[in-house]
Amino acid sequence: MSSGPEAPLELAAHGAAADAISAHVPALVADKFASRLFQKDATLWGEAAEDESGKRLGWTGLHRTSRPLLGEIAALREELAGEGVDHVALCGMGGSSLAPEVICATAGVELTVLDSSDPGQVSSALEDRLDRTVVVVSSKSGSTVETDSQRRAFVDAFNRAGLDPTRRIVIVTDPGSPLDAQSRADGYRVVNADPEVGGRFSAMTAFGLVPSGLAGADIEALLDEADAVADLLADDDEANPALRLGAAMAGTSPLRDKLVVVDEGSGLVGFGDWAEQLVAESTGKDGTGILPVVVADETDPEVAAQPGDVTVARLVADPDDDGDGTGSSSGSEVSVTGSLGAQMLLWEAATAVAGRILGINPFDQPDVESAKKAARSMLEGEPDQTPPLFVDGPVEVRALGGDWAGSATTLKEAVDALLAQLDPQQGYVAVMAYLDRLRHADLARVRRTVAARTGRPATFGWGPRFLHSTGQLHKGGPAVGVYLQVTGAHAEDLAVPGRDYTFGQLIAAQAAGDARVLAEHDRPVLRVHLTDVPAGLDALQEALS
Repeated sequence: MSSGPEAPLELAAHGAAADAISAHVPALVADKFASRLFQKDATLWGEAAEDESGKRLGWTGLHRTSRPLLGEIAALREELAGEGVDHVALCGMGGSSLAPEVICATAGVELTVLDSSDPGQVSSALEDRLDRTVVVVSSKSGSTVETDSQRRAFVDAFNRAGLDPTRRIVIVTDPGSPLDAQSRADGYRVVNADPEVGGRFSAMTAFGLVPSGLAGADIEALLDEADAVADLLADDDEANPALRLGAAMAGTSPLRDKLVVVDEGSGLVGFGDWAEQLVAESTGKDGTGILPVVVADETDPEVAAQPGDVTVARLVADPDDDGDGTGSSSGSEVSVTGSLGAQMLLWEAATAVAGRILGINPFDQPDVESAKKAARSMLEGEPDQTPPLFVDGPVEVRALGGDWAGSATTLKEAVDALLAQLDPQQGYVAVMAYLDRLRHADLARVRRTVAARTGRPATFGWGPRFLHSTGQLHKGGPAVGVYLQVTGAHAEDLAVPGRDYTFGQLIAAQAAGDARVLAEHDRPVLRVHLTDVPAGLDALQEALS
């Protein structure tokens, strides 16, 4: 970890964020929200949310209840090291991969994260030091299609290499899941996670701790950091950082529903990507929600020229000496400092606060399943038959969600038509790339290009992993987004062992299914398929500039 359990957890706010704190925190304190949250009071979000909330509040005590895992993980790591196994790969989606990724990156230890259906990315993981690799397969439900497919591929690879997969694969899942029962019957090591914790709140369950601990991160320190601030976050006091951050996120008036997360030397590597899922999937429903926008630095357009619907959250190494503003700034900002474990618990509690203020249930994800169902239907005999609107060189162009494309006959004209649908005051652009996120990492730079061009917040997500994150908000949140989906042809495909489809067919179905559901929600979607990926990427970046 970047700092020890004694590290401060502090928050300063300015402008509209400070006004929101003044407006909402006293009532939260009077209602004893913080203490009731940490006492697992399921009534805090209303009667309709009570059943789901009652099964999802175990995260408030994980800094204590996860302690028995430490010895088990340490013993397993020592056993694997004795067998010459020193490389950890993780198959997981959403909270199952994002938390271990930030924990290991912040600790400076290597973890290979496979959170994709792209056949090139899967093949790269299978070919990377297989003889020295242990694979952690993480799935809360035990039926996540991407993770099941990845597991099958690794089992096949180990068998072909003459290695016993039961000695090289560790299963993390909820007790009683289909994966739990079958894996135990087949002789695999299984670690059960706390079933009363939802995936995006699971950083300090077995989902976060097993892969991180096996990779060499100090997971005991992570729990210590959370434990050191738990009483502070459970305190019914106006200085409580969780109450203040939640109010700043969701309590501005009018609501600033874009939360721009920028790291300014916090040392928490990749924290914004973890927070993105937590906030977007928890709040994006019932036509409302907070859209996290993860940017590189303070020169990004959303920070340098802050739109009126944005609050900037700065992750900093040292607390802001200026204290709280009182609306003196025309903008809206918070700055937060603290160690990784402390910040994880802080943002989880603040998200629960935000749900209360927004009047939604922060623990369900009603629109995530819709894209999964659409993808399954395409894999089961209803392949996407949408013809291209036109072909422009190495790019096939499709337009869904209305007739907004007009008479466009070139990629540039189609991009221009999509961006013309933006609400200049409330809109956002989502770029969704169903490509190999390692091989084509540079594509993520178009996020900044689009934001600068439009003057509006822009997000970038790698498919299919964002479906377990911002995908919920895209469909359940405010209908103000426009969506650019990028897919590509595969130089080589890869069969999913034991299934009648390939990884290439799987990721294509996931992309087409997501686009279909967005269109059914009347969201404008520009689908760009690159028949020649390198040439197509050049053409796309030119059209976006």
